[in-house]
Amino acid sequence: MTHDYLIIGAGPAGLQLAALLERDGQDYVVLEAGPAPGTFFTVYPRHRRLISINKVHTGSADPEFNLRADWNSLLTDDPALRFTRYSKRYFPHADDLVRYLADFAVGLRVEYDTAVSRVAVSDGLFRVTTAAKTWEARRVVVATGVSQLSVPDIDGVELAERYDTVSVDPEDFTDQRVLIVGKGNSGFETADALVENAAVIHVAGPHSVKLAWQSHYVGHLRAVNNNFLDTYQLKSQNAVLDGTIQKISRRPEGGYRVEFLYARTVESVRILEYDRIILCTGFRFDASLFDGTCRPELAVDDRFPAQTAAFESVNVPGLYFAGTLTQQRDFTKSTNGFIHGFRYGVRALHHILHSRHGNRPWPAERLDATPEAITDAVITRINRTSALWQQFAVLADVVTITGQTAWYHEEVPVAYFQDGGLGSPPVAFVVTLEYGPDHDTVDPFDISVPRIAENDPMAAHGASYLHPVIRAYRDGRIVAEHHLAENLENHWNLPTVHQQPLAVFLKGIL
Repeated sequence: MTHDYLIIGAGPAGLQLAALLERDGQDYVVLEAGPAPGTFFTVYPRHRRLISINKVHTGSADPEFNLRADWNSLLTDDPALRFTRYSKRYFPHADDLVRYLADFAVGLRVEYDTAVSRVAVSDGLFRVTTAAKTWEARRVVVATGVSQLSVPDIDGVELAERYDTVSVDPEDFTDQRVLIVGKGNSGFETADALVENAAVIHVAGPHSVKLAWQSHYVGHLRAVNNNFLDTYQLKSQNAVLDGTIQKISRRPEGGYRVEFLYARTVESVRILEYDRIILCTGFRFDASLFDGTCRPELAVDDRFPAQTAAFESVNVPGLYFAGTLTQQRDFTKSTNGFIHGFRYGVRALHHILHSRHGNRPWPAERLDATPEAITDAVITRINRTSALWQQFAVLADVVTITGQTAWYHEEVPVAYFQDGGLGSPPVAFVVTLEYGPDHDTVDPFDISVPRIAENDPMAAHGASYLHPVIRAYRDGRIVAEHHLAENLENHWNLPTVHQQPLAVFLKGIL
């Protein structure tokens, strides 16, 4: 039997796409190597506290708005399958997510304990080999996540322990000197877990620590994991080292000798000594499943598959990607690497697949092509949408104008629109939520930094905090741009501040 869609991986992204295909009566099957969905989260994070927030109480009864503060739910019309029913904790336990994914998977066509050993293409069809059989499909969607530990090229790196296997019992590190390689959340998660037991902890990497509250990229160091910074700056025997490890070797008396080159000094290599060294250097895509007939090109130091704006391999037609793998499209800029971001990316992929292979255009609502009607639609959406809120600058609502008719398309990848994914409308308005271009270059808590006045429409174009941006396209080219003023509580619906200036902008274009 040849399936229309074969999904590899029953993590959150694979389940999200499966649920959408199941709802529409599409032909698909999911192959999962583990005995249940969400196998990754049975191991990671190692210390079992998620950094994806779970804000149960928002003061709103709007389920779309509430998804802004619910970073773990998948998209469904079933209110019982909201993650907020599974945990009340703001940073939940990973086991709660495993339990949630198991319930979400009920009724979906998933083959468990079915590890894929090879993917090939022959005669225009994909052939996916497992231990029991070879599956055939017209299209394959890879939703495996970044399943392979990324190991840096360091002489002697094999002597270090790894994040995926190192002990998580702090007692095992009592009175030891520990070097943690990697300045991401896994590195600081590990450091935080050891501060009560280890004698000395150094966290090292070639670049300075990037804080999520400044960059607005949630993959950078989060506050929930950064207590270690306090122990460093207040001189508690711990330190953050900027530089590169040249070599790791064993000491005759036990432990390890590290040759370290600091990033901002002119001194020669410094010799540092440790009892334990732990690699917390992130993960990468495992491309070993693909043979030479369909091996995807890689990007970002070979950590991710290279993709088009339609989440398709740049060199293998019919090979698509879903979930955290799609962060190649917005690496360190937006949220495709996380459930609260890629759930919308998967829904966009679902629309793209329908459009390409099912002759079904992107869903759209018809509007009167008047400034007033379009203003009302835009203002309503930006004050409740979670997709544009989470996938800032990446997803957009697009209003296309043909003659006297306007069509409102929700949650379109900006790059997909720019590549002609919605055709060639004579006029289009692309609505995004965005931070200012220099938002990540200043300390957000520094009151001496000049700020744009809240609710000031005349200064809205200089806003640095998240705010709506509307770009007008004519014949595929940007001809004008309008910013809505910042608002402390993100209420962009004040008549003279937001609505009227937007209507005037639209009228000028139309």
